[in-house]
Amino acid sequence: MQTNRLAKPLLLLVAVACMGMLGVGLYLQLALEMLPCPLCILQRYAFAAVALLCLITCFLPATMLRLGAALSALASITGAGIAIRHLWIKAHPTISCGIDPLETSLNKIFIARWLPSLFQADGLCTTEYDPIFGLSIPQWALVWFVIFAITLIFVALRSKQAA
Repeated sequence: MQTNRLAKPLLLLVAVACMGMLGVGLYLQLALEMLPCPLCILQRYAFAAVALLCLITCFLPATMLRLGAALSALASITGAGIAIRHLWIKAHPTISCGIDPLETSLNKIFIARWLPSLFQADGLCTTEYDPIFGLSIPQWALVWFVIFAITLIFVALRSKQAA
């Protein structure tokens, strides 16, 4: 399989950017005391999944590039779906994802116990925080998930089969 020269650098760039998104989430949580809700945590899992899949794909043989990029794109599209659901809940304040079975279940996952600062849900989805450059946190997550999905679909489609 021939791959375009930008494929692995783009995968690495997406992975680093996803880790950056996780870092921003930690900064907002720990420094600015913005508690993550269950949907925020699910978006963090999606960012972590995209980063991990992209990193793994970078180290796989070129024959696996298309599959790895496609799986990474799927994880990013899933994250975008979660962000859209979060925005829908924020638009309908009578509905909440707050203290519910989702939060309880998420907080019992082993990784939430290993890394509670990153993966433990403590906030409410309807909590309003000041916008960052005009966008809410789930809007920013959606923007980044869409950028990542487009990039990863491009990588998957540009990977050519060997004749």
